[in-house]
Amino acid sequence: MQHLEERIAHLTRAIDELSDIVARQQNEIDVLTRRVRMLIEREADRQQEGSGGVVLGDERPPHY
Repeated sequence: MQHLEERIAHLTRAIDELSDIVARQQNEIDVLTRRVRMLIEREADRQQEGSGGVVLGDERPPHY
């Protein structure tokens, strides 16, 4: 009986630790989701203004 109580205690602690990890991950996902949304909005504004985007090194400039 004592063995089962010890296992239950260990499992309970493991569940609590995993719950904390999941909560931290959800917070990080929320922050990253807000950042992605902000970047999408910023890019949409940039395209709407017609200022274009960043020219990458291997892309030809638009005047070619």
